[in-house]
Amino acid sequence: MANPTITHLAADLAAGRTTSRKLTEEALARIEDPKGEGKRAFIKVWKDQALAAADASDGLRKAGLVPSPLAGIPVSIKNLCDVAGETTLSGSKALDDATPATADAPVVARLRAAGAVIVGSTNMSEFAFSGVGFNPHYGTLGNPADRTRVPGGSSAGAAVSVADRMAVAALGTDTGGSVRIPAAVCGLVGFKPTARRVPIDGVIPLSTSLDSIGPLANSVEDCAIVDAVFAAEPISVPDAAPLAGLRFAIPKQFVMDELDATVSKAFERACKALSAKGVKIEQIDLVELNELPAINAKGGFAASEAYAWHKELIARRGKDYDQLVYPRIMRGKDMSAADYIELLAKRADLCRRVSAITSNYDAVIMPTCAIVAPTIDEVSTPEGFTKKNLLLLRNTTVGNFLDRCGISLPCHAAGELPVGFMLMGEAMADRRVLAMALSVAPVVAGR
Repeated sequence: MANPTITHLAADLAAGRTTSRKLTEEALARIEDPKGEGKRAFIKVWKDQALAAADASDGLRKAGLVPSPLAGIPVSIKNLCDVAGETTLSGSKALDDATPATADAPVVARLRAAGAVIVGSTNMSEFAFSGVGFNPHYGTLGNPADRTRVPGGSSAGAAVSVADRMAVAALGTDTGGSVRIPAAVCGLVGFKPTARRVPIDGVIPLSTSLDSIGPLANSVEDCAIVDAVFAAEPISVPDAAPLAGLRFAIPKQFVMDELDATVSKAFERACKALSAKGVKIEQIDLVELNELPAINAKGGFAASEAYAWHKELIARRGKDYDQLVYPRIMRGKDMSAADYIELLAKRADLCRRVSAITSNYDAVIMPTCAIVAPTIDEVSTPEGFTKKNLLLLRNTTVGNFLDRCGISLPCHAAGELPVGFMLMGEAMADRRVLAMALSVAPVVAGR
């Protein structure tokens, strides 16, 4: 049976077919199951608080008080979000002596106000600095489709919590693909909003220029609901956009290189299915994307802005960092103020030039990741980790650098490893992308 969605469970709660207490007990039981991934998926589990919140939600519902479709539904949050009274670890051991947070991050507070039941905070790549989902401190999770493979990152536990029904939806962050990558390789929907729509206060940053906060869930509708909560916007699911006449562009350059056979086959099949529904798909020259490696050659925003945040902590606790993450942060030490200012200018220039081309289309499409989830063994060496990490991140980073919104939709067939189909919209075209995704998702889903 497909995992239940927010809309399905909200209807069950409204009709009295289930209770928040029951849903929360079931989620917690899966987290606690020694045969499952719960121990690695969650760094912190708030069992007593979750059950109390569930009971409170059931009581409010009896009184006719239902603040949102999320009311009473178990969700998870990523381990870099502040929770009042808790030490925010960001998947690391280096922050275990940090002062506990004095308040919830705004996105956490908004989930609570919407009535969501927060069951715990999820495992992640340390400091959100990889697309693999490897973590030497709290364990590396097995992918729900094949436990010998990684779940993608950095929102690794977020994806596994949803796929394994330990939560119905999850809060993830996306700096270079950290929502869309694990969604793609775990067979979920993952939405990256235009960054400025959702506040990142109270969330340990990787790159303040690129960080965004988005949902991982079982459907596009669920992502639309949770995204609205994060952005403090009226909660509604947009009307599905008619497929006939939509114009999608596939860049010939950069994003279609080095695709593995499973990804290539699934993406081609999805494009054919959309064309049969009247979608106009064009391959376009977007040579501007080939400039990205050179623009970011010195480390880009992630290295420079991460080093600025981490330099004092590294001086004190550097030996406790993941040794695959530490050198990536340290690249920022060698970037000058002039390098950073030049990077800002090049980003603005590239955004302008690319948008002049892509704004003529309804969306840009591409495989979310060039490869399926690598095996845990394949990323166990620094060389293997670096190679696979770059391939997982390559396509998604385009949207972050260009300040876009994007969504990853499952497009694999039964028996295939999960593959993501990505729609990338213009900046602030979030509702439009969600509306198109509602129509695209059932068409690209493999049969």
